Amino acid sequence: MRLRIDLAYDGTEFRGWADQPGLRTVQGTVEAALGTALRLDPPPLTVCAGRTDAGVHARGQVVHVDVEDAVLAAALDERGLDRLLRRLNGILPADVVLRGLREAPADFDARFGALWRRYAYRVADRPEALDPLRRSHVLAWPRPLDLEAMNAASAVLVGRHDFAAFCKKREGATTIRTLEELSWRRDEGGLAIAHVRADAFCHSMVRSLVGCLLAIGEGRKPVAWAADMLGAAERSSAIAVVHAHGLTLEEVAYPDDAELAARALRTRARRTAEEVTGS
Repeated sequence: MRLRIDLAYDGTEFRGWADQPGLRTVQGTVEAALGTALRLDPPPLTVCAGRTDAGVHARGQVVHVDVEDAVLAAALDERGLDRLLRRLNGILPADVVLRGLREAPADFDARFGALWRRYAYRVADRPEALDPLRRSHVLAWPRPLDLEAMNAASAVLVGRHDFAAFCKKREGATTIRTLEELSWRRDEGGLAIAHVRADAFCHSMVRSLVGCLLAIGEGRKPVAWAADMLGAAERSSAIAVVHAHGLTLEEVAYPDDAELAARALRTRARRTAEEVTGS
């Protein structure tokens, strides 16, 4: 049976999602809990929607895992998957919480089936917005930000572009992405929050976009600088990669069940073609 897991985690004490020998990672922690709950050694392997970096948080991470029917049946009772969900949350450390666990269609793929991922980056640029209780989740910025200028610069970046200037390039992989939303708003407490949504992201893309826009928001760079950087189509040291702790994966969207197989197939084919051509 394929299971879908919806989970949240505080990334502060993790070295990112992806399993790394000898390091504390979210994937390693979740898989170890699954192994304990299902009495499997080695534990089952998971696939996630977005491989978050060290220090990045998640409220809406999505994972799929395949478990043999007999193994799953042995771990359940009349409460079904709810029993397994509660058992897993009892095993997991306090900085990881499973928010949902259910059977998924066989065609469900947490990574390739996603339509888009949405992140938020939170910045406190006013004294009244600073909260020591949220210091591990909000970037404290020492100068006031002009969100109108930041939104004007953001508008130019929305669409399908080569984001090489904002990504750590990986050999053989494309840096072309479709950025569906990039906007800044203040919440009721005065935090400046970037809302960023795309079909997929390349390494450091969100934190680099935020770094570029913060320079514009505080007046060090003009609004046109964002477009200039985008047009350069190569990694620029002028763009700061902001700290990871302000970034949270908020949500991942998927198509209706009937469209899952087609979506995963299209995504796999596109990624393969892009990686081969580098376009």
